[in-house]
Amino acid sequence: MPAPSPTTRATFLRSTAESFVKAFIAGTSPCSILDTYFTSSAQIHEHGPAWANARLPFLGKTFTGRRQPGSTPSHDGGSTCDDYYDLLSRTLSFHPTERTAPASVEFVVDAEALGPGGEEEGKGVVTVKMSAAFKSVKSGEGWEEEFVYVLSGFDEEGRIGRQELWADPLSAWVAVGE
Repeated sequence: MPAPSPTTRATFLRSTAESFVKAFIAGTSPCSILDTYFTSSAQIHEHGPAWANARLPFLGKTFTGRRQPGSTPSHDGGSTCDDYYDLLSRTLSFHPTERTAPASVEFVVDAEALGPGGEEEGKGVVTVKMSAAFKSVKSGEGWEEEFVYVLSGFDEEGRIGRQELWADPLSAWVAVGE
């Protein structure tokens, strides 16, 4: 069977990315999101300064793969994609606004681009800018911000191999407090 055309693959990747974003906004459980939208060896990396890890333990490190079935969540920072979502949800709460879900045309797709893993990952990169309100679980202090997802390394079934995030770590740092 011939490989799909770049246009068809771009439409497919856009659809996958949109579906992932809608599931995230709807509050779908992280485990379901990882099961549905990510490869088993996926990576998640939220960019940010290493000095912020004391308050924001999900920043600046790469979380890889999934937690083994039946194992308990790590309380030491862990390193799986499940641990990323655990750390994030113990630190911040997410509150979608009317501007959170971008229109389909705002998903920038390059079906032939290689992500940071190069040839080892699948082809395709999708970039999307979103906005939402966040709140510190600890202090209750909130803020609104724009953030960017870059999804790459898609497998043939359209599952995401890598998610990179760029957000506003200074606002999160201040909101979380000491």
